[in-house]
Amino acid sequence: MATTPVLYVDVWSDFTCPFCYLETPVLDQFAKAYGNAVELRWHAFELRPEPTPLPDPNSEQAQDAWENSVVPLAEERNVLMRPPPVARRSRKAFETALFAQESGRFDIVHRAIFKAYFEEGIDIGDPDALIDIAATCGIDPELLEEALDEGTYTDLVIEDEEFAKQLGVSGVPFAVLSREAAPGKEPPPPIALRGAAPIQHFENAVERLFPDGFPS
Repeated sequence: MATTPVLYVDVWSDFTCPFCYLETPVLDQFAKAYGNAVELRWHAFELRPEPTPLPDPNSEQAQDAWENSVVPLAEERNVLMRPPPVARRSRKAFETALFAQESGRFDIVHRAIFKAYFEEGIDIGDPDALIDIAATCGIDPELLEEALDEGTYTDLVIEDEEFAKQLGVSGVPFAVLSREAAPGKEPPPPIALRGAAPIQHFENAVERLFPDGFPS
C-alpha cells in the first residue's frame, strides 16, 4: 500500500445534515482500508445560510423524514442519533473546525460538533456552545472566541461553498474521488458520489480510477 496519498476524497457536508453524519462511518471504513494512501479533505456547505428560513424540526414532514429515512440508515450503520430539538445555521461551526485545523485538531473537533448536534442536542449555532465543544478537544477557548468574533475563517467557508457551486453541488453529502496522473498519462476524470453513499460505491470508484490495480 502506498505510504503517501495517491487518492483524494473531497467531501462537502453540513453539520446540520443527518445524512452527512451518517456518511462518517463509511468514510472512516474507507480511510482505514487505504491508510495513508488516501487523503480525506472536508469542505463546508451550508444548507441554509442566511437569510434562508430554517425548517421547523417539529413539523410533520420533518418528523416523517426522520423516521422513514434517517432512522433506518442510522440503524444500518450503527450510529446513535436523536432528532435535534432546534434547527440551526452552521457557518460558525465550520469556522470552528477550520480554526481547529490550524493546530492539527480538525478531525476531533469535526466529530465532536457532529456528535454534539445529533447525539446531545447541543445548539451548534451558538458560538459559546462551539467554544465549549472545542475546549473539550484541547482548543484554546479565548483564541477561538476571538477568531469567531472577528470572522477570521469566514472567507474560507465561503470559498468552499463557491467552489461547490462551480461543481454543481446542490445537496450534501457530496464526495469527489480523484487521483494524480500516472507518468506519461492524463489523469482519469474525477468521480462524484452523491448522498450517503455506501462503501461499495467508494470501492467501485477506486476500481474505475485505478483500472490497473491500486498501488501497493
